[in-house]
Parts: sequence; structure tokens; C-alpha cells
Amino acid sequence: MTIPFTGSYSLDDVQILLKPMTMPDTPVHIKEALIQSGSKHYSQMLTHESLPPESYLQLFYQAMVLNQQRMAEHLLVLAARIFATRPHGITLVSLARAGTPVGVLLKHLLKRYFNIEASHYSISILRDVGIDQNALRTILQNHAPESLVFVDGWTGKGVIARQLTTSLEDFAASDGVAIPGELYVLADLSGSAAVAASSEDYLIPSCILNATVSGLISRSVYDPQTASPSDYHGCVYYRQFEQHDLSRYFIDTMLACVELAWQEHQGEHGSNTVKSSPAGKRAHELKRIGLGFGSGSHDRLQLQATSQALLRWITECYGIGQHNYVKPGIGEATRVLLRREARVLLLRDLDGEATRHLRWLAESRSIPIDVFTELPYRAVALIKEMQL
Repeated sequence: MTIPFTGSYSLDDVQILLKPMTMPDTPVHIKEALIQSGSKHYSQMLTHESLPPESYLQLFYQAMVLNQQRMAEHLLVLAARIFATRPHGITLVSLARAGTPVGVLLKHLLKRYFNIEASHYSISILRDVGIDQNALRTILQNHAPESLVFVDGWTGKGVIARQLTTSLEDFAASDGVAIPGELYVLADLSGSAAVAASSEDYLIPSCILNATVSGLISRSVYDPQTASPSDYHGCVYYRQFEQHDLSRYFIDTMLACVELAWQEHQGEHGSNTVKSSPAGKRAHELKRIGLGFGSGSHDRLQLQATSQALLRWITECYGIGQHNYVKPGIGEATRVLLRREARVLLLRDLDGEATRHLRWLAESRSIPIDVFTELPYRAVALIKEMQL
């Protein structure tokens, strides 16, 4: 019997449908040149991670203190909306790897507050490559397609949301199975998610770190020249980081924070929990959770217009060759500064608490910072276009 892969999580948290493998290290500047020349796709290479220095790690702990309550409230909102939109069963499918901690938390929230035993899988989706169809087929062996809920942390330009839709259309054509192409996120900056708890560009603390907050797995990789037709997409498991793993700390801390948020909500609106409520009272509770914790209306068209306007302005202002080089929002900007060649960091506020870690990263790598107070997001990072 094959033992399910869970990274540094437990099987009660998630089953990660990725193939642990070894990968050669590709330094960032070489990787960037190969990507931009078209010689290799980004999913075929990996720059090996190192542990963050103590000074950077302290920024993560500060981000937890400053943002964990907001994230806890948004997790409750998202759990409530999942419950409301999947009345006939829930199967969480988080998109590795930023979606994985969010999916783990949602699984626990659905059980604790909504009395739902949801299975949780984490699978790969890659821009231009698509979703891992072998992983989907594994999930569908035991779960109804209409129960699947695709989870991620946030949206940037909406590339992954669109890739999800396209991939599931291709899957329906190849396998004859229709799966709702709906993305559920904590923060939907681009108006491309079907369901979101917020559209605010705030600091989701898990975005600060890489593997050490995501079950010790790398981002997903896939090379069609070496992968078997039956393989899942791959990842590197950083076993050597086990003594420094914060994945369980993050989950336990956030679950405690959610409990406080839940108790405050119950104190304001009565002591009955969703678990023990009759159906009518449960629906009323769910509605109150959404209204009580939501951060305004989710106007997708306005968010999409804002995203497109920003891309046009940056393209003109900085002479950007293609939109792939523009990464809007704190989460996406962090990814650039952690694992790509950055050209410049754009900030709305030079002294903002939410972008302190970005300033640390930029300064440590001598990346210039431009401030624009009218920026619709707190941060945008531009990838350096290589002279090939």
C-alpha cells in the first residue's frame, strides 16, 4: 500500500498529490535568462531554497501579530461561503503551494464550526501547462466533480484563475467530466475569483515564507520530457529544514485566532454554534458570518477594470514588454523578490507595516523602490527583462 504524501503536515490536514523528486539547482539569474529566451518553461527549473535569516524571520512573526485576526475572520467568511455553495458535499482542492496552508485551515474550520468532514488534496497548476490531470483523476475516483472546491491564497492578475478555467474545459473535453471552474480565495485583487472573502491587498502572513510555512514542499515542477504519462507534477521535499519548519506553528496559531474570532462573533450574536443549530438557524448564522466579517462588496467588474488599468499604466510608464513581468499585490511581489530577478519594487507607502518584509528583501538585494501614493495595491514588483 502506498503511503500518502503529506509533506510535513499530517494526513488529517491534507494529501499532497505531488511526486517528491530531486531537482538540480538553477541559480536565479540563469533561470530568468532561460525563461525569457524561451529555452525552458519556469516549471522545468527550480532554484533551491535556503533558510531565511533571523532578521527576516522576525518580520514573519510581526506579520502574524499584525494580520492574523484579519486572516482569521476572512477564513471564517470563506468557510461559510464554501458551505453555502456546496450543499451536497465538499472536497477541498488547494493549489500548491500558496493555497495549501489555506486549504488545511479551511478543512479544520469546516469540521470545527460547520460539522463537515471535508477531504483535502493539494495539487499543481502551472501557467501555460495547466492543472495536473492525473491528480484530478485520482480525486475523482472517490469524490463527485460538483463537490470540488479549488482554493488559493489570493489573485494577482488572475492568470491562475483563467488557467483553471481553461484546464477544466480541456479536462471536460478529454475525460468527459465537467468540474466547476471556480476559484475560492482569501483576497481577490483582480476580480477573477468566483468567491472571495476580501478584495483588499493585505499581508497574508504565509506569503512571507516559502517551504517552511507550506509543509516543506517546493513550488510544483513539471518537465514533459522526463515525466511519465502517469506521474503527478513534482516537487522537492526539504527534509533538511524539518528543525526549522513553521507549517504546524502557522496552522495552530491561526486556528487559535479563528477560535477567538468565532467566540467574539458568538458573543455579539448569541451563543448558539453552527454545529448545534437547526437548518434555519444555521443558514442565518452563516449569513451573519459573511456580513459580520466581509470587507465590502466583491465587485468583480470594478476589480477587473482596476487591474487592467494598472497593467496599461505600468506598461507605458516602465516600457514593459509583456504583462508576465508585472506582479501586482503583496503576495505576488513577495514571490518575485524571493525567487525571480526583480527590476523594481513599487510601493504605495514607503513606511507601511504591510510591506516591511518587501523593503527588507529589496534593500538586501539592491532593488530600487519607487513610491506611488495612488497605486491601487500596496505593492507591485516588476521582473527584470534580461538582455539576451
